[in-house]
Amino acid sequence: MKETSIMSENIIKKTEYITPNALFQPIKMGKFELKNRIVLPPMTRSRSTQPGNVANELMAEYYAQRASAGLIVSEGTQISALGQGYAWTPGIYSAEQIAGWKKVTTAVHAKGGTMFAQLWHVGRVTHTNNIGGVQPISSSALRAENVKVFVDNGKQEPGFVDVSMPREMTKDDIRVVVAEYRQAALNALEAGFDGIELHAANGYLINQFIDSEANNRTDEYGGSTENRLRFLGEVIAAMADTIGADRIGVRLAPLTSLNGTVDANPIDTYTAAAVLLDSYHIAYLHIAEVDWDDAPDTPVSFKQALRDAFHGVLIFAGRYNAEKAQKTLTAGLADMIGFGRPFVANPDLPNRMKHGYPLAEHHPETLFGGAEKGYIDYPEYQE
Repeated sequence: MKETSIMSENIIKKTEYITPNALFQPIKMGKFELKNRIVLPPMTRSRSTQPGNVANELMAEYYAQRASAGLIVSEGTQISALGQGYAWTPGIYSAEQIAGWKKVTTAVHAKGGTMFAQLWHVGRVTHTNNIGGVQPISSSALRAENVKVFVDNGKQEPGFVDVSMPREMTKDDIRVVVAEYRQAALNALEAGFDGIELHAANGYLINQFIDSEANNRTDEYGGSTENRLRFLGEVIAAMADTIGADRIGVRLAPLTSLNGTVDANPIDTYTAAAVLLDSYHIAYLHIAEVDWDDAPDTPVSFKQALRDAFHGVLIFAGRYNAEKAQKTLTAGLADMIGFGRPFVANPDLPNRMKHGYPLAEHHPETLFGGAEKGYIDYPEYQE
């Protein structure tokens, strides 16, 4: 590989790769024929219209700019008012929110894109200011330690605060939330999404049931691995019965400890989760790998165990570039690769990777909240 010098302060080093053919091969996922193996994964950007947390024309432009991805997964979209963790994130439980998302999906489809809605309930990862003053819910009455969320502090910049103490969900609570996921899946199709991705990662509600150290229940939803996966299975069953398993993906984060969830035996737990999800014949399994600087790579043996356990489309995301993605695909360990941060500042990321063009760097201070700046004003590459 050959590196050239930085062209400007907003350009990172250009690396000339052998053309990553595997990334640009089409793939069948469920009932969909995708044009390449590149995924725009879910990334919270907090640009929804207030009040009401409604998707808008600005968001439609943002996603349409990135429609050259084989698959777009929307930012986390709360299934209820109680499911919201952060200020200004969009919902999908009101008629106005459904209409707002319809603008987005129409714009993406006009550019030839395929888009799934990531359905989100944050559980304990919230503050009472974000959920109308009521107490959050979780698998257990355990507070997420050293975790902050952002609230609307009257400024364009979010104000970060410690999360609130949750209460343990009752059986009735569980039934209500399962029904909310079912309805959100229907709402997503009404809004024009091609399918949904269930957010079961990064320390949010479903993850709070899965990980042993976030779940101290003594009923059928706690204790054994089978019990801790029960809530996940019930949500999938309800949505599959409603919209079809071939329109469903699931995101898991086996080896992260984001937002305070930790599992004592993550390899065993998440291999079992992959087996469970495979039994429902969902369209894809999306694995979020640890992505902080100097984070260890996911063991190849674990990737192979997931590959053996799950027979649908397998997606990995986390610190990938074109070269690493190519190797992962050609090794047969994954079918598609998600590129999060690179997609923020490079709306034409597939074209840049295909031709070895340099990548622009994103501006971290514009990730959450605000308007056009740092959102839809990143240009496509020009020679």
